[in-house]
Amino acid sequence: MNAIQDAPATATRNSDPWDRTAVEPRLKIILDRTVEWRPRGPYRAKSDAEIAAMLTRFFSHHGHREVVVSGVRRMSGGASKEQFFFDIAHADLPEGERLILRMDPLECIAQTCRGREAQLQTAMGAVLPVAPVRLVDMDAEVMDQPGSILEFVHGVTEPSDSSAKGVSGMGSQMGDWAPKLAPQFVDAFVKTHGFDWAGADLSLFAAPRPGTTDAALWQVNYWSELWWNAVVEPIPVITLCERWLRENLPICENPVVVHGDLRIGNFMFEEPSGRFTAILDWELGHLGDYHEDIAWAIQRLFGNWDDAGNFLVSGLLPRDEFIAQYEAQSGNVVDPKTLRYYELLNAYKCASMDLGQALRAAHEHNNHQENVLTWLGAAGGVFLNQIVKMIREEI
Repeated sequence: MNAIQDAPATATRNSDPWDRTAVEPRLKIILDRTVEWRPRGPYRAKSDAEIAAMLTRFFSHHGHREVVVSGVRRMSGGASKEQFFFDIAHADLPEGERLILRMDPLECIAQTCRGREAQLQTAMGAVLPVAPVRLVDMDAEVMDQPGSILEFVHGVTEPSDSSAKGVSGMGSQMGDWAPKLAPQFVDAFVKTHGFDWAGADLSLFAAPRPGTTDAALWQVNYWSELWWNAVVEPIPVITLCERWLRENLPICENPVVVHGDLRIGNFMFEEPSGRFTAILDWELGHLGDYHEDIAWAIQRLFGNWDDAGNFLVSGLLPRDEFIAQYEAQSGNVVDPKTLRYYELLNAYKCASMDLGQALRAAHEHNNHQENVLTWLGAAGGVFLNQIVKMIREEI
């Protein structure tokens, strides 16, 4: 087992809120690499034949003989990562199997690490359904781009008979599926936050010190550097929000595994049983405050309203019921003030992605989904409005 990385140097219980150097070492590499690689564009998405050739070379590098890759097909979505189905056969497995390629474009809405994602996904497979990781090339040493190979998992992210299809998990209607899915949804948070990460191989992660403001500060530093590295046009509201976040850092007593994006669209389930088959997209995962995950899930962007006008978290259950069930099952107390902080931090994240990285990647022609990224830039105004509203309520 590899040890968790040494944390960024911090001298006191609560570090200087303007110490921008306090960033996890591996994430700092990713942020710096984003700027270094940016001039390599414009980015051209590979054809199916090019993907097949790249995968053949990658599997051969890992000792497989007589590799045959076929059936390459791009998966839908992809504002963050490019994903492909493919079938592979080789001398040791002549009957073949279906796998998934998850790969970085040159730039996307969030710059993350395939190695960290793979480590966390592998660790969490002990307690949750996840797609097993086969191979990783986190620094593009063999493949042309950083990527990972995952086992194929059957399931859907929204009901096949839904009349209201969401975009990337936004606004999907769960309806009669909610009673089957909601308990598993809550359980996913409970098991994620209750995982014994100290005994796992998370060598690409650093752990915030318990009883300090490290957890919040490291997140503010990561997202603010992402913003300032990508900014196309300065936005005063985002600068104001960064200042507020730095001046109001909460203490995290006991850091836990934070998924970072656990919401509708990022869990798969089978039909008709409703059984979860995989928790998806661990790329934003880190060690931090469980309030961050709860605050992310209750965003209105990821929910909808029932016929009586009640807001449903991920289209599954009311906010208060979601929090109450989480508290009862996890033993964690959700502090309203800390939750509010992370609601604001999450709005800052989304604004930084939509108005920063998304627009920069589109402007530089460094992504295969320029239209989607431009649309996300337009959606950034929603989060600016949330930031202004929440800060006014806190002053």
